Amino acid sequence: MSNLGENSLLTGLLSPTSQRNKKADSSRKRIRRCKSARLAELVPGELDGKNEATTLPHSESFLDKLHPSFKRVAIFLTFYLVFGTICFSFVMKQIKGEKINVVLDAVYFCIVTMTTVGYGDLVPNSVATKLLACAFVFSGMALVGLMLSKGADYIVERQEILLIKALHKHQKLGRDEMLKEIETNKVRYKCVMMTVLLIMLIIVGTVFLSTVEKLDFIDAFYCVCSTITTLGYGDKSFSTKAGRVFAIFWILTSTLCLAQFFCYIAELNTESRQKDLVKWVLTRRMTNVDLEAADLQGDGKVWAAEFVLYKLKMMGKVNQEDISLIMDEFENLDVDQSGTLSSCDLTLVQSAQT
Repeated sequence: MSNLGENSLLTGLLSPTSQRNKKADSSRKRIRRCKSARLAELVPGELDGKNEATTLPHSESFLDKLHPSFKRVAIFLTFYLVFGTICFSFVMKQIKGEKINVVLDAVYFCIVTMTTVGYGDLVPNSVATKLLACAFVFSGMALVGLMLSKGADYIVERQEILLIKALHKHQKLGRDEMLKEIETNKVRYKCVMMTVLLIMLIIVGTVFLSTVEKLDFIDAFYCVCSTITTLGYGDKSFSTKAGRVFAIFWILTSTLCLAQFFCYIAELNTESRQKDLVKWVLTRRMTNVDLEAADLQGDGKVWAAEFVLYKLKMMGKVNQEDISLIMDEFENLDVDQSGTLSSCDLTLVQSAQT
């Protein structure tokens, strides 16, 4: 049924009539002009250099201005830290190690547990605290995964436009050029942004440990590396009040940045392999076997839509299951079975649904 739907669609769009030569150029232009829905996710004000308030409705509430991903992450993180602080504050006497302040130590222990750094400067020393720590380490790791998939990636995407403007400050890039630049080198810009942020965090952490915790430069750098990689040997850690306040924010940020950096490296490698495949597909010679496989109508000719569809399948960008699902949707919308969609079809479908 799906193959019949494909033939029907292609016959309706590209049927060999007396006017097909006249419409060939316009058909190719329409295919080239097709845009992705990805553009709807970008904020026009950011691309045009305008304030968001001039392009988007202004809200007085600070929470309303936050991205939904930030809201979700902020709610879960706040609940985790508040609940963990309360729990570990009550059982702090059952945790051995160097303590400074009950509340501060509880928050610090939550962060160290959640990020799996585990210095060993504060250690559960009873059955209750050990079971509590087990529960919080698993829930904390799940929360870290949520932050990596939602919050961290969104922060980097927000900085991509600023990076592109900085790299092309001597060139006047319009909206379309900037969108093309973002889509073409998106992962590479993410890697650059995360690398810069990671270097800054390493420098800040090393300087802080040297000045506040009174560690020499090598020990400070060693502590930074063992922390952001979550090794947490425990021979060097934050032992002052100011140090633990700093550690609450710095440990969470730096460990997330390193994890996200490796995710982007893997994504960049995957994208590079995908581009190599696309290049191979576009540069290889077409054979009669390819023409026969691309000829969905079986008329011995390959039309533009058939050629595009065949190449996309070879690139791995779409598969037969995706095409079948799309054709099923098309057939449901094509009420008059004409092989094309019109406003009449949409009106009939909407009226039938109501």
